[in-house]
Amino acid sequence: MFPTSTQKANWIFKDEMDLNALRENANQKFVARFGSHMSPDDRNVFFLDANEEHIIQKCHEYILRDFCHKFQPTMPKYVFATALNYLKRFYLYNSVMDYHPKEIMVTCLFLACKVDEFNVSLAQFVANIKGNQSRATTVILNNELFLMEQIKYNLKVHHPFKAIEGFLLDIKTRTRMSDPDRMRPHIDSFIDKLLFTDACLLFAPSQLALAAVLHSASQIKENLDSYVTDLLLGEKGSEHLKDLIEVVRRIRILHVRTADDHTKELSRISKKLDKCRNQENNPFSEKYKDRIQEALNNSL
Repeated sequence: MFPTSTQKANWIFKDEMDLNALRENANQKFVARFGSHMSPDDRNVFFLDANEEHIIQKCHEYILRDFCHKFQPTMPKYVFATALNYLKRFYLYNSVMDYHPKEIMVTCLFLACKVDEFNVSLAQFVANIKGNQSRATTVILNNELFLMEQIKYNLKVHHPFKAIEGFLLDIKTRTRMSDPDRMRPHIDSFIDKLLFTDACLLFAPSQLALAAVLHSASQIKENLDSYVTDLLLGEKGSEHLKDLIEVVRRIRILHVRTADDHTKELSRISKKLDKCRNQENNPFSEKYKDRIQEALNNSL
């Protein structure tokens, strides 16, 4: 249950300012760690700032989506949503300059497959990856335990999908709306867009589900105000109505906010990242190979 979950306790934040502060702190910690010998101006030129880091992360969220769409066997949407949630959590406290999203995102997805019981072996999983599958296997195995540690071993993720089904069934049963399933395409579109915002870090799944249902009802010219006030909130619900309206308003603002096109910026930022990333965590670098070899030697 979400109210008693680690998700509610550890991964729901007050507002976007809190999230931005965490990302800024992760960025500054990396810069302080690796740029202590540089002047402030040199650091600004050499390292990514928090906004550039977030652009890299967001672009890799869409890369992850495309990878999941092509994945064989067909991957359920909730597995992708769990992986996306892990990725967002990870980069609240870590810099993309320390751990590149292309490596963390596949680790998030493989872990999500296990947690959500989408049964694919590691060999089946990496067969979907273009390029060096042996290296991909090594990256996933090396990062999996670290990823779990960074997300506090809070592996269960609650999504709005079940709550949506509950609302649709309730509307069918307790209202006179004809064929509530007419809302599904609009609900799916609404939730699909929300997945790429910070909504999962700010709101309960039931709140996201209700916002999706209310939005979708308006799209098909139906009114569910009385359903919310009379049936959902009940006699004493008026004291909560103002808060609920504000929550739905904030969610719909996230939904309508148009994502900027960072295609041109991405090339520049990616080149900058290649230069400033921590080479000890770069599977293509000699420092990484030396670190892995040292770890193996110490384990013998």
